[in-house]
This record gives sequence, structure tokens and C-alpha cells, in this order.
Amino acid sequence: MSTEPGLGATPGADEAVEGDGSTTAAGPAGADGPTAGTDGAGDAQAASPRASATSGADDDGGPGGTAAPGDAPGDAPGGDATAEAAKQSEAEAELAAQRVERERIERRKAERKGPIASGAGLSGQAADLLAAIRAVESGDRPAATVFAAPEPAPSPRSAPDPVVQRPRPAPAEAAPAEETVAAVRAVLAAGGAPESLAPQAAAALGEGADALLREDPWQLLRISGVRPDQADGFARALLGAECGPDDERRGRAVTGWLLEQAALAGHTALEMPALVAALAQRAVPDPEAAVQDALAEGDALVFQDALDPHAPEPEDDEEERPVRILVGLERYALAEESLADGLARLVNSLSKDAPEPWEAAVAAASGGAAELATAVAGHGLVLHTGGEAARAEPAALLAAARSAGLRAFVAVHAPEGHRRPVDGAAAGDADREDSVGTVAGLLSGAEGPGRDAEGALDLDLLIVLDAPQLDVESAAMIVEALPDGARLVLSGDPAVLWSAGPGRVFADLLAARVCPQIASRTPDPGPLGELVSGIGAGELGQVAAPGKEIVIVPVRDAGEAVHRTVQLVADSVPRALGVPAEQTVVITPGHGGAAGTRALNAALKERLNPGPGRFGGFDPGDRVAYSPAPGRTVPGQVVDADADGLHLSCAGEPVVVPRERVEQAVRHGWALTAHQAVGARWPAAVVVLPGDAAQALSRPWVYTAFSRAGRHLSVVHGVEQALPRAVAETLPKPRTTRLPLLLSTQVPPASEA
Repeated sequence: MSTEPGLGATPGADEAVEGDGSTTAAGPAGADGPTAGTDGAGDAQAASPRASATSGADDDGGPGGTAAPGDAPGDAPGGDATAEAAKQSEAEAELAAQRVERERIERRKAERKGPIASGAGLSGQAADLLAAIRAVESGDRPAATVFAAPEPAPSPRSAPDPVVQRPRPAPAEAAPAEETVAAVRAVLAAGGAPESLAPQAAAALGEGADALLREDPWQLLRISGVRPDQADGFARALLGAECGPDDERRGRAVTGWLLEQAALAGHTALEMPALVAALAQRAVPDPEAAVQDALAEGDALVFQDALDPHAPEPEDDEEERPVRILVGLERYALAEESLADGLARLVNSLSKDAPEPWEAAVAAASGGAAELATAVAGHGLVLHTGGEAARAEPAALLAAARSAGLRAFVAVHAPEGHRRPVDGAAAGDADREDSVGTVAGLLSGAEGPGRDAEGALDLDLLIVLDAPQLDVESAAMIVEALPDGARLVLSGDPAVLWSAGPGRVFADLLAARVCPQIASRTPDPGPLGELVSGIGAGELGQVAAPGKEIVIVPVRDAGEAVHRTVQLVADSVPRALGVPAEQTVVITPGHGGAAGTRALNAALKERLNPGPGRFGGFDPGDRVAYSPAPGRTVPGQVVDADADGLHLSCAGEPVVVPRERVEQAVRHGWALTAHQAVGARWPAAVVVLPGDAAQALSRPWVYTAFSRAGRHLSVVHGVEQALPRAVAETLPKPRTTRLPLLLSTQVPPASEA
């Protein structure tokens, strides 16, 4: 066996965990299975095609894929849930709350007074694009092509009752009417598209969706998972000879689709040359005209961002100021601008002198938490970085702030994170249930403090852990909800994978240096801490693991990888370390392939909880990954099923998934991708690296996967030298965002400490 630096050694196959714990790693020959689907949330190319409408997508935010016979909708939990009896799901509450907050953001934008001067010195394509937008704004374009914005609504921050109230879940969003779904189903059938898309199409396109699809068949691209070639076939079936690649409806729709793909890859906007090139690759004859048409119709927005916002204006009127032209979807543009505005408000609205309660909080803190508390007392926004052990510092800050009478709350990414930030200093807080919740629960109103008379969170301090998982929309909603004078602490490990949604908020703020940054000096302990710290620095070093904290299991192919994984989870780890199977997570790069989550979950279910899958492919006792919203995964367990849907237990909380959403929102969850696992930790983790997954590996992926282990890490290793090479060389794929520029024009750089 070849020897690789870095990980502990492994004994024979059946003694992988029960051996002598020696630390010489062995690398096998590469596996030769089919290419695995990659763990692609945030890492896919902007123009990469989505999976087919019938097979679903393999992104981490939610399950996809063709259902096996036991997974067919007809086999889902029986009975039609009536609207009166159905309990509101967490997903509906969260989506409704996000919708309300987006409307609020749009109203704030509409209330801004005075236009923003732009466009000076532009020429060529950039000037044409801006001229198209201004033509719409001025009314020069025909009325039928004008995207008319609604009149600004009155500010929602008013309430007759000034008393702080406990949060209530937001009202559920009404499902499309049955007649609307039926009409859409008929149009889909006429165009040869899967009729199963009807509920999604009706929800995405709204009332009159059937007529809209007949008039513009390329609107089918607004449904998740549909590709341009599939929409083209649908359009040919409906339009016949009228259909052609030069149809401006097609150009607009493909432009919007590409921007949605960019958002799935983490971008909040695309540079104009990249968008034009991607349109050309998809047989759009005149890409520039397609973009201008999309802009004129309000399907996208254009931005000109100065390459150096602090550079002086050119003295010569004919001299052009260097800019980059970006195109993005309105929802992400508004969110990013609102986030920058809100952060500037927090930074600039704080008084210079810390009030007495904050002085008491600083006095109550000690160690690393004292430095953090001092920074928070004098600043509205503070960034805190560190690994797993560093979470004790914001936890201690929470306890110190609450002991000083301040209203403080901690929001985490995953429900399992509830227990982690309150260890140590905060563990003795009698109001623990009221002081810690999830970001999703805070935004939906299901968790967290009440709201004041103006609708703002009734808080003096909000600490957000797992901050790298914040996308621009969730970050904007958090910041918008904070009152003037409140403090916001964003804490997280900058080495983990970025958010599944668009943006890289935490990384952008670290780079912008607009507020104090407190780097924890508390290292993660033990062999696992040493291994993970080295990976973060780009080194896969040799680590001694006398207590079997790290074990390498070499494999030759994907089939052997699945076999060894099941053996580790079901037998070796429980017997040698006393960690039961339900406390062990399996992490692999993707959903597809011979050793992806689907194959691993099928094998693990057969061994750990065999059953017929009579509830839409699930049985009571199955571990599942529930996706209440795109980009968010909640581990849970199946409890039962009835007419209301599939009953789960997620972090001790009951959840009912309506039967019509089971196929899209629930996967088996013994094996996860790294994006699904981020934000949570388990006593033991088995990371599976089949030979066909080498291209999916990167330093952040390996760091995230390995750091999910609390006591023990087993690596089922079939990628040979691809692992140390990925750690040393493969950095995160860049994301195009506007937040740094937006901040630089509103917040001066923080002074160096």
C-alpha cells in the first residue's frame, strides 16, 4: 500500500476502527465507478445545466431525482389533507416571512428620494444597455413593454399595540387552486412536458399560468430543474412553425434562466461578457439584444460598478472612468443593497459612549470573551472568527450580556447547533430556550424575541453563529429587523464551505474591513483539531491518533467503499468506540454515482432499518434529511405517516411534511453531502471519498467534511493523491457579488487595532 502524509493508518478492512491506531495513511488504487454527482451548492458553474425536469437536481438544498417505484407520489402517505386540518409547516412559515420581508425591502427602496447619478462617460454596449433602461424609466418605450413598479406602500412599522408580543408563525401561503393546476396540466400535456410539473408551474406563474404558458412557452424555464433544450421542445410542440431560436421570448427567458443558474452557483450578479457568452453558447442569435430586451421588460437589472470607487473623478470629460457592467435579478440586487444599507445603519447609528449595561457586560466577561465584549460594547457590527472551540466565546458573551440585563439572542444555522453555543459559560442560563434558536426560526417568527411597536426585533444584541452560511437574502432580512442602536455579532469559521444561496456575506465583510474583527486564539483540541487546523492552512499533515480518533480505510472501488462504510457505521465504530449508529454521520461529495448519498443511504437503510418503504419510500425509524426551503437541510427521523403527511422528529421538534411535498423535500439521511452537514456536528463521522469524486474535492469541502466529527473520524479513502492535492491547491470558486463595493461607499474602513 502506498503511503500518504496526513491521516492515521488503517488496519485491515474488518479491523478499521478496532486496530492498533497507528497513524501511517495508506492510499489505494483509484476507484473506477461512474462519475458521482458533486456536492454542488455554490460551486456549480453559472451556466451549467440543471438536471432534467423528470430527474430533479442534485443540489444540497433539496432532494431530487427520479423516484423509485416505492417513491411514487401515489405511494406517499395516503389521504388528502384538508386545509382546515393541516398544520402549518415550518417551510410555509419561513417562505411567507421571507416574502413579507422582501416586500418591506422593496418599499424601503421605493421611498428613497432622488435618482442616483450614473452612466457618466460610458460608451458602446454599456451605454446602449443603460439607454435601454432609461428609455423604460422615462416612458419612451411603448406602454406594453414598460415594467411598471407599484406605488410605494406605507411603511409597515406601525402597530396599534405598543406592547411587545411573542412571535407567531407567519400565515401559510395558499396552494394553487385545483382548477389552475388542472389547466396547467392540460397545457403541459399538449406540449409533451411532464404533467407532474403542473403544481410547480401553477405556483411559479400564478393565476392564469395556463394562458401564460400557451402565449410564452419558454416561461417553463421558471420551474426549477427545467433546461433550455427541454423548454425549446415544449415551445416547438405548442407554437409549431412560429417557434425559432431568434424568438425574443426565448432570449428573455434564457437570460433569466442563466441568472438563476448563476444564483444557484452563488453569484448575485454576472459580468456582462460572461452573460453574453453564455447566451451565445445556448444558440441565442443576438445575445446583446436579448439582454437589452430582458432589461427593458424588467426581468433583470444592470449595474455599473466603479473598479476603484475611491478614485478621483476624471478631469477630462472625455476620459472614461473604469467600470464593470453587471446584470442580476432584482430580488438579489434589492437584498444586497438592503444589506449594505442596513449594515451601514448599524455601524453609524451607535453612540460613541457605551451605556452602563454594556460596561457591566464587559466586566462580567473574561478571557477571549472579554476582548469580544469590549469590541461589541463600542461598535454596532463585529466579526468573530474561529473554529469549533471558539464558539465558547460568543456563548460567554451571551451569558455576560444577559446577566447585565441586556436583551440578547443567539441564532445558529442548524437545529443541532442549539446545544453547541450554550456549552460552558452560557450553559447555566435559566432562559436557555429563549436565548438560542435558528436563523430560519428567527426570520419566520417561530423562535426568538418579540417585535417592538415598529416591527423590529426586541433586542440589544444578536449573535449569529455559522455566519458563513448566510446568503444575501437571509442576511438582509436579519439586518433589516434589527433596531437602531442594536449590536450584531457575526461569528463563524471562514474556512468552511460558503452558503448554499447567493452571496458570500461573511467573506465579503471580512475583506471589506468595515468593522472590528476578533480572531479567536482558542484552538480546537486533540488530533482532530490538529488535523482540521492543518487543512485550513492548506496542509494535510501527519497526525498521531493514539485513541483511534482518526482512521483511514483504503478502498479500491466504489462498491468496496459502500461496503466498508456500512461496516463502519453499523459495526466497527459502535463496537470499538461506543458510538451508536444513530450518532454517526456519513459524508460524501455528491448525491449521484455508485458511492453517492443515494447508494449509501440505500445500503445503510437495508442494514440499519430495513423495510418496504410504504410511506413514499420511508419507514418509521428512517433517518432523513428534510429540506424545508432551498439550500437548507434539517436532519431528522421518520415517526409515522397519516392523511396529513409524513411525521418527522427534527432536533426533538415534530414536523409534518405534506404528502405532496415528501418526494421533493425529504431524502434518506444516514449519508449527507458536506453542504447538508455544515452547521452540525456528530460524535463520529465517516467521510467517503470514492475514486470518481476526486474532481469534486476542494480545501473548503475537505475542511467542512472532516470537521463534522466530534470524537472520531473515519475516511474511506479511494482518491489517492487527489486528497492532499485538493487541500493544498483547490480553493473556493470565486463568486461575483456587489456587497464590498456597496459597503465601501457608505462605511469607511475600520481603523486598525
